[in-house]
Formats: sequence, C-alpha cells, structure tokens
Amino acid sequence: MAVADNSLSGRDRFSRYRLRLQTLTRLRWLAVVGQSLTVLIVAFILEFPFPVLLCFALIASSAWLNIFLTFRYPATHRLSPPAALGVLGFDVLQLSGLLFMTGGLVNPFSVLISVPVIISTASQPIRQTLVLGALTIAAVTLLAAFHLPLPWYPGIIYEAHLVLVTGIWIAIVSTTLFAAFYVHRVSSEANELADALTATELTLQREQHLFALDGLAAAAAHELGTPLATISVVVKEMERALGSDERYREDLQLLRSQTERCRDILRRLTTLSTDDEEHMRKLPLSSLLEEVVAPHREFGVEIDVAIEAVTDEEPVGLRNAGILYGLGNLVENAVDFAHEKVRVNARYDRDRVDIVISDDGPGFSPEILVKIGEPFVTRRTGGKDKRAGGLGLGLFIAKTLLERTGATVVFENGAGDGKGAVIRLSWPRSAMDAANSAQRLPQGAKLPYVTSG
Repeated sequence: MAVADNSLSGRDRFSRYRLRLQTLTRLRWLAVVGQSLTVLIVAFILEFPFPVLLCFALIASSAWLNIFLTFRYPATHRLSPPAALGVLGFDVLQLSGLLFMTGGLVNPFSVLISVPVIISTASQPIRQTLVLGALTIAAVTLLAAFHLPLPWYPGIIYEAHLVLVTGIWIAIVSTTLFAAFYVHRVSSEANELADALTATELTLQREQHLFALDGLAAAAAHELGTPLATISVVVKEMERALGSDERYREDLQLLRSQTERCRDILRRLTTLSTDDEEHMRKLPLSSLLEEVVAPHREFGVEIDVAIEAVTDEEPVGLRNAGILYGLGNLVENAVDFAHEKVRVNARYDRDRVDIVISDDGPGFSPEILVKIGEPFVTRRTGGKDKRAGGLGLGLFIAKTLLERTGATVVFENGAGDGKGAVIRLSWPRSAMDAANSAQRLPQGAKLPYVTSG
C-alpha cells in the first residue's frame, strides 16, 4: 500500500517543540505559592529553625523571573528548545537551593525536583531532555552528600541514616527516569496520532476537491458562455465587413472556427455536469466496487469481484471520497502483496453490507497483526515491490476514513499458513443506502455516505 508522505519540514518539526511561555509561568506561580506556604507553615506554625530569609530569597528569584518573562514577552510567545532548557534548568537549580537549606533528600518535597524533567520530556527534543536529566541527577547526587540539617524541633538535629538517604536517591532517580520514559512514550504516540489524523484530513480534502472539479467546470462553462457569445457576434460582423478582403479572410475563418470549438467544449462540460450529475452523485454498490477495483487491474494480478445479494434492492449510496479512498487503499495493498489473485466479495441484505478483501500473498506477520491500523506500522514482508513495504500511515488513513462512515474494519489472516491477508468490512445497511439514511437521520444531520464538499 502506498503510504502518504507525512514527514514534517524542518520548520514544522522545530515549531512542535516550542513550549508555550504562559504554561511555564503559570506552573511557576503555582510553585511560588506552594513554596511560600510551606516555608510559612514550617517557620511560624511548626516553629522549626532554618534559614527563612534565604529560602524566601530563592522563592523571590523565581517570582522575579516570572515577572520579567511576563513583561518581556507576550502571553502567546513560545520558547525555543534552548530557551525552554534554560528556564527549566533554572527551576531545577532553584528547587535544589531550597532543598539544600531544608535537609536535602530527606525533605519530603525532594521528589518535586523531577517535575521539570517530566515537563521537558513531554514537550522538548530528546537532546534537551537528556541535558536537563543529567543536571537533575547531578543536583540530587550533590544534595545527598551536602545539605543543611532538616528543619526539626529546637535542640534536636535530625540525621538520616546513609541507607535511608541512598534509598531516597534511588527512588528519586528511578521515579524521574520512569516518569520521563512513560511521558515520552505517551507524548510520542499522541504526536504520531495527531500527524496521522492531519494526513487523513488532508487526504479526504484532496479527494473531495477532485470530486468538486465537475461543479467548477459547470460554473466555468456558465461564466464563459456570455463573453464567448459576444466574441462570436463580433466575428460575424467582421466577416460581413472584411470577408471580401483577402488579407483578413483566412484569419477571420480561423477565429470563427476556434470560437465554435470553444463553444463545443463548454457545451460538453455543461452537459456532463447536468445530465450526468445524478448518475455521478449516486453510486450503487456494484459500481462502487468497480470504480475502486478498476485502477488496479493492470498490474498482473487477477482481481475477482463477486456480490451476493440476499435481497433484490441493491444498496445505492451517495458518492463518498472517504469510502472510495479507503477501499482503494485496501485493494491496492492486497494487489501489492498478492501472488496471483485478489478477491473482493460483497454481500448485502436488509440490515448489513459486508465486503471482504483477501489475497493469496504471505499475509500479515503476527507482530504486525496485533498493531495493524496504528499509524507508522511500516513492515509487511513478502511484497513483490519494495515500495509495497509501507503499511502504517496508509492503512491508518484507510481504516480511519472507513470507520468514519460507520464501518467496522477487521484485519486477519486466512485459515492456514500462507493463505494471505483478509480484511473484513461491515456497514449497517442504512449507512450505505442513501434513501434509508435520509429517512432515518434527523433533520440537518449529514449522511455517513455523503461528502461535505
């Protein structure tokens, strides 16, 4: 199956990692409020001795940075990766300073030092995240060895055992690494899904645009008809006045013939757009399958189309670019990997319309079969053409477009080894029958088998 090119340009790839400044400033204000409340409670309610003024100085530095960034840049400003690394690095150092004056890793809030790394993992390139992670681990290691005593009751110095400090160090480092890896995986999958959905929308828009060209041709023919008629009248008047002049006779005859030719072309465009509009708009199931299969019959693989009719009334839907493109992609994929034959079997009754696309190729490998339909699963062995190796985005687009029309799509292998791939699609009859759909849908709702273009 041909896979749509979804590669991002360098500028787009760079803009994806631009973290919104307002997001960081709001998080930092939340941190400033939380740190201030904690210092006030420990100093004036619990009355534990510790350097309160120095702690407030560090908190004030964080608030000052927020104020500076707020006045320096607009709220919609997005930080470049190096700038985001600097801001998040400041947060790591500021929190490290607070932990240094309040007991180091024994401080119950020491685990918060992993938060900047998690934010960076979700929004920044891996290189900046690794630098920030190394800075965080270095700060945690230094805090394990160098720090002021934990604020405690007056006259009592709380000394944590080395084993406890080591355990806390391991807990913070492992939490940072695990949370960063988890967030990285989730954000990567979300970005891939967003890119794939964007490609899906672009593909559907392209198909709808091609279908709309017929209407544009009719509009062009209508608009050009009046000036062309005026030109014809002028040519006839010129022939009456200059027709006997040998210098102009051939040019006038050529001008008249070309004008008539233009009128014939516009007449054919208008006829195509009006007489065949209803035929092109409505598409019986048999015509739908033939339109999908026809472009792939010239590649040396036999395509067998069979329709089993349980009822006499064939489903007649309204032309949908999503169904045409989705089924076309699945048939193309089957042709790419088939040895000799592809079967397209359809069945319809009063309730459902089922289509099964199967080939006699190697089928889906087990590791691909469990992930099929996800974006960027790009390996299937056994294709005749090396270009046929890309499955991920193409199948994802096809599956997404078909499911939007109400279809259930199932990928599987045929019974036994080497029996090829099988793709089963099933729609409610109402989703594939324009008349039934129009009756069942509420007023103003869109048909699932109708394009919006």
